[in-house]
Amino acid sequence: MSQSEFDAPQRISDFDIELKLLLEAIYLKYQHDFRHYAISSLRRRLSQALDEFGLKTLSQLQDRIMRHGDEFSRLFQYLTVQVSDMFRDPAYFLALREHVLPRLRTYPSIKVWVAGCSTGEELWSLKILFDEEGLTERTLFYATDISPDALARAESGIYTLDRIQGFTQNYLAAGGKRSLSDYYHAAYGGARFAGSLKERVVFADHSLSTDEVFLEAHLVSCRNVLIYFDRGLQDRALGLFENALVRRGFLGLGSKESLRFSRHYEAFDEFRPGERIYQKR
Repeated sequence: MSQSEFDAPQRISDFDIELKLLLEAIYLKYQHDFRHYAISSLRRRLSQALDEFGLKTLSQLQDRIMRHGDEFSRLFQYLTVQVSDMFRDPAYFLALREHVLPRLRTYPSIKVWVAGCSTGEELWSLKILFDEEGLTERTLFYATDISPDALARAESGIYTLDRIQGFTQNYLAAGGKRSLSDYYHAAYGGARFAGSLKERVVFADHSLSTDEVFLEAHLVSCRNVLIYFDRGLQDRALGLFENALVRRGFLGLGSKESLRFSRHYEAFDEFRPGERIYQKR
């Protein structure tokens, strides 16, 4: 959420005033910074939270979470968006397979950062992709998110069986070389993907709002995360990715995201613009 949105001359609604105060309170008490998330998305999600909590105003919600930490844990799921699919946007993964991985193959060791990994679908998709291209043994994956719950679910690698058909269709469209069923087994009433795929994966809490670069990466995949940030926070995150990437390293964004209007645009070449894959200059 940008300060300029609140400083505009038009009248600010009571809801937006309370929203600003709520986000400031969350930052001061819990050190989670949502102040620069896209305001339209926050309005929608916090309106849903009010219904869930049975409250009428954000001031009431602020009072609740300030006094009860477990209530903030309930609210956290509304502040973060955990929506993903395995091999989402198959053309992206096909482009990685055919155009990016052949270049990464020239490195003796590879590091991949899955930023905003949510519940792990993209991480396991990349693990499968690297496995099929024979790069697993020399690749270390870092999966990060601000949500402890999302990280725990990602690490478990368990998804409901009703999602498997969609995962399989995406996998095949992304150039899958085997059967997706080779990578999971039925467990806990769902499909568990972790198993051997979990090897050479590091899960870590990391905030694109407040934390700094912690590794040197050859590929950063951060897809459908920036759309929830305002322009200033987008630039901050992209600056982290630029600093993390090795020379000629690759950055993958979501289908609705772009570097085009970022101040970091000149630092990258449009390697596969249709699939939102960029290469650091």
